[in-house]
Amino acid sequence: MERKLRAGIIGATGMVGQRFILLLQGHPYFELVRLAASSRSAGKTYEEALGGRWKMKVEMPADVAKMHVYDAADVETVAEGLDIVFCAVDMPKDEIKKLEEAYAKAEVPVMSNNSANRWTEDVPMIVPEVNDSHLAVIEAQRARLGTKKGFIAVKPNCSIQSYVPALTPLMEYGVKEVVVTTYQAISGAGKTFKDWPEMNDNVIPYIGGEEEKSEKEPLRVWGTVENGVIVPAKAPLITSQCIRVPVSDGHLAAVFVNFEKKPEREAILEAWKNFKGEPQKLGLPSAPEQFITYMEEDNRPQTGLDRDIYGGMGVTVGRLREDTMFDYKFVALSHNTLRGAAGGAMLTAELLYKKGWLD
Repeated sequence: MERKLRAGIIGATGMVGQRFILLLQGHPYFELVRLAASSRSAGKTYEEALGGRWKMKVEMPADVAKMHVYDAADVETVAEGLDIVFCAVDMPKDEIKKLEEAYAKAEVPVMSNNSANRWTEDVPMIVPEVNDSHLAVIEAQRARLGTKKGFIAVKPNCSIQSYVPALTPLMEYGVKEVVVTTYQAISGAGKTFKDWPEMNDNVIPYIGGEEEKSEKEPLRVWGTVENGVIVPAKAPLITSQCIRVPVSDGHLAAVFVNFEKKPEREAILEAWKNFKGEPQKLGLPSAPEQFITYMEEDNRPQTGLDRDIYGGMGVTVGRLREDTMFDYKFVALSHNTLRGAAGGAMLTAELLYKKGWLD
């Protein structure tokens, strides 16, 4: 049996950090050996550092509760002996960039849930089933950083992780224009109903920065690696609205799409059914057996019923039909803190492991 890689979590006390803790329990590739957070938490046990702020629906693992929490700013100490760190910190973007580069320069690969490096030209932003070829840019990044092993990889914003997978197998028909409205869970803001009671019986038609991310990040995911940088795609044209809704987990998207060559409805359904990526081909531990699942019922997918498909790592689609102004419209759903956050980062780390980038 191969040695498990020694993993750490930076930002371990936040909601995504807590997800990482659960995902690393019994993982076949990685062993959680170090937790780091802000200086306020440093020196305490994890349970003490949280102070009752455990937000997961299952109990905190007993062994993790007693783990020592390090100061994330003490890069040399935290990085010592680690093979990978998962980063999910709540800091200004320029500080996050500096911190992630410091860990990479300490020769520890960084798998980031943060947005700070998503537009760094030589940092791959990965949806594992969609653009695994972008990992090739890591060599250019290592040359820039002067590292042999260390690098940074990121995952995209949670808002795009339902409709980008659904549109990707349709790109051969020339996806030209996309209108999307996302209905996003409160956990996307790191909240529960207990600490955000204002969201009960309420909808907020604004999420800061989400619409720009929803319109631009897909183009980077669909881009190409050229001369050691990722060049975003020039099409399709995307416009979006992002709305906060009173559900705990799960981002639902209503999508309208025009094509250069309009496909038959059955061709779209077949493309979704047959779409597999490297995670499915490699049998990665977190990979959903079926990446995109189409639901025939008129009232599906539903956030409460369908967000947990394949352990929250699958994407569900429904209500595909022709539109009066666009070629087609449909709805798509993904779990925002699993597929859209910690789970997507974990799957990317598994891909990095299998592709040899963590050797």
